[in-house]
Amino acid sequence: MIMRKRKVNNKLSVQAISGTHVVLLGIDLPEDKCPGLLGFAIRRFDVTEGETYWLKGYKTFESVEPNPAEGVQYATRLHPIQGFTWSDFSAKPGYQYRYEVVALRGAPDNPIEAERVIVAIKTESSVLTKQKHSIHFNRGAAASQEYTRRFGNKSPQKVGPAAYEWLSRGLAEAITAFIARAIGLGWGLRVCAYEFREQHVLQALFDAKMRGADVQILYHARNDSTKIGNEKAIQQFNLSEIAHGRNAPSLSLSHNKTLVLTKKGKAQAVLTGSTNLSDGGIYGHSNVAHICEDKTVASKYLWWWDELKHNRPIAELAPLLTLATPLPPMPEKPGITPVFSPRRDLSALEWYAEQAKKTSGGLFMTFAFGMHPAFQDAYLDGNATLRYALMEKMSGPTKTPAQRIANENAIIKLRKLEANKFAIGAQIEEGDFGQWLSESLSGLNVHVKYLHTKYMLIDPLGPNPLVVTGSANFSEASTVKNDENMLIIRGDTRVADIYLGEFMRMYRHFAFRDWLASKPAGIATVAHLDERDVWWKRYFGDSFESRQRAYFAG
Repeated sequence: MIMRKRKVNNKLSVQAISGTHVVLLGIDLPEDKCPGLLGFAIRRFDVTEGETYWLKGYKTFESVEPNPAEGVQYATRLHPIQGFTWSDFSAKPGYQYRYEVVALRGAPDNPIEAERVIVAIKTESSVLTKQKHSIHFNRGAAASQEYTRRFGNKSPQKVGPAAYEWLSRGLAEAITAFIARAIGLGWGLRVCAYEFREQHVLQALFDAKMRGADVQILYHARNDSTKIGNEKAIQQFNLSEIAHGRNAPSLSLSHNKTLVLTKKGKAQAVLTGSTNLSDGGIYGHSNVAHICEDKTVASKYLWWWDELKHNRPIAELAPLLTLATPLPPMPEKPGITPVFSPRRDLSALEWYAEQAKKTSGGLFMTFAFGMHPAFQDAYLDGNATLRYALMEKMSGPTKTPAQRIANENAIIKLRKLEANKFAIGAQIEEGDFGQWLSESLSGLNVHVKYLHTKYMLIDPLGPNPLVVTGSANFSEASTVKNDENMLIIRGDTRVADIYLGEFMRMYRHFAFRDWLASKPAGIATVAHLDERDVWWKRYFGDSFESRQRAYFAG
């Protein structure tokens, strides 16, 4: 499927990049055509459902709407987008859309339609296809305006199934559907789990067992609260006979979140990613399940599961895994490379950091537990023209307050660099900002509230993108102390487009809330739309916005 389309008309160009639930629009117009430009209106034609409407935003022209109502959005035909990128986060999987981007000129109280471009595109289907990769992100933003509009500030436990379905966004359904492929005798599932207690998943595994499928489970069984929760759930769902504790000597965490589907003992597909099999993992903080239908890759995961079940000490296991899953040769050719941990050294982490530092395209990374110094170097003086980062917090776990302060100061320094755009997890509190509704967290997560994904995108819109995704947190512990797995996917523009759309969805969600959280309560104000004909100037010259415009517009 072609997931990128670019159209040009009268020097106005639009590139549409589609994922499953997201369509990115990169807009370009020559600088000499921008004077008098009020902004862009965007109209969406939903070909699948036969609906047409102008997309909406929050900002307004002050002379037209000085006091925007709380929680209300305004049509871009009257209050346009003053930027050269836009993301449609309300797209549905497998739908046909046409987007009409219209340059508006004239006066704020009477915008006149000028240059226009229409681009047609189809989003990726969320159901199983013949594609090699199937990628499923949850909502990952329980503290959001849309959740509040739909369910108020009630927890999902109080709302019930409707809230959980909205928060899942198809992730829970993708996991249980994968399990359901083990239809009976001759089929099997090999599970590696860190948190293992989500009732629908455990019930699905029990049902597969009752159908006659060969189901075997490895779960984190170090002596901690996670083990206690896992074993309680295992007993509740009568899975004790097929569940085996992973408690190898010197192992810190059995941190995998993986299922391998087998048929007659041969691997057919593998589901991996960052999603713990728990309520918090599936319905709370942001996560992804990545299904790979490549039998060669799945076979390596099956071999790996068989090795893990022996509970060998790290000193024995790490050399074996390092030898069995070498890093891709340089230069990297298109393909899929699994990387298993624990490893005997930090070469994998260093390889990831090297890719981040040397690329001249875009760099997009998520950090759920702080940023390792090797990646700080990439954001300090790397070659990428655009360097984005999503972070749960500025610092990962530390032993002392001084360490935490030092970590935070390092990130603050990086955030001041013009080439970097960071967004830290946050929400809109009661009274923070009058136009926006106050938001509440789901209550499903204790330690990691917002961001739990672990992926890196290297030049995702280039001709040979690199995607690294899985369970490891780009940290030393994840490399040499934990059970982890990552997929290195080179040259697959479809996969890169899906991940990039989701990255920008979460970035835009948290960037505003992060900015708001840095202001004193009740003090922050968001500017109205520019009426002085200067907004577009920052998108030209040697600025981040100019490079962003060029990159997304293709």
